[in-house]
Amino acid sequence: MKYNELAESGVKVSAITFGAWAIGGWMWGGADKDDALAAINKALELGITSIDTAPVYGQGVSEEIVGEALKGRRHEAQILTKYGMRWDINRPGDFMASKDNNGNDLKIYRYAGKESVIEECERSLKRLQTDYIDLYQIHWPDVSTPIDETMEAVDRLLQQGKIRASGVCNYSAEQMRIADQTVKQVTNQVPYSMVERKVEAEVVPYCLEHGRGILAYSPLQRGILTGKITENYQFEEGDHRPNTLHFKPQNRKTINNFLQQIKPIADGYGVTLAQLVINWTIQQPAIVAALVGARNPEQVAENAKAADFMLTGDEIKQINTLLTEVKMVA
Repeated sequence: MKYNELAESGVKVSAITFGAWAIGGWMWGGADKDDALAAINKALELGITSIDTAPVYGQGVSEEIVGEALKGRRHEAQILTKYGMRWDINRPGDFMASKDNNGNDLKIYRYAGKESVIEECERSLKRLQTDYIDLYQIHWPDVSTPIDETMEAVDRLLQQGKIRASGVCNYSAEQMRIADQTVKQVTNQVPYSMVERKVEAEVVPYCLEHGRGILAYSPLQRGILTGKITENYQFEEGDHRPNTLHFKPQNRKTINNFLQQIKPIADGYGVTLAQLVINWTIQQPAIVAALVGARNPEQVAENAKAADFMLTGDEIKQINTLLTEVKMVA
């Protein structure tokens, strides 16, 4: 496994990072706790030492599972968690309507006021059964709170030793610039995949110029880049993917045609298309880790194999050339 330092923070993350959204059950149809605990243990065994979670994943469930899994072996892992999505307060303004794991209505607010950030950190530390967080990230931009106010709270947490490094998620390059004026941000966690590369326009150049890293989430584009979502694939009731851009029939066909073109490269290494895609992702400019979810040890083992080989420069160039012809139709 390859490990990358986040800026000059002293925090190193595994290039393949365990995405812990699914184990929280929220928006994933529930999750088996024993499987989740076993998955984290398997990840550590295979060198996937970084775990990315958030309070909102199961409204505390994901963090609690991570904390339980790391009990007695906290020193072996890097915990990446977040703040700024509150379901436990009522506020004026916009909210995301959702359901909790029991089917009850939820209102989730993007809020990162100074005292709220401090409060959230204390709650996360308790759920995670630890006295420090390796990387603390704002989950989404909060347009109701000045960025410098949010980062003043983060700076206090850094000074207190409760967090080791600060990062952002889903921030534009300009938002990163503003945040950096108060606290140096070591990472930006953004959606990035072979077929979702908008961040290459401004965010990637900013990170390269200033020595920041990108944590790429959804590198398999919700499964479409595994090659398993065929034209005749039957989606379960309640699955929202068919209504999204990359899953529209014409785009699905375009993506699957591309995957067949790169399949010989995967076959040459004896790996799956998913493993090839993840490997390509962690070799892209500014990418320090690809976040890949897993709900059981078997899925973790499959993910870890994506770091057992290294695409050559020529192979990456070949893939990128083919990608220039992959156009999504709205």
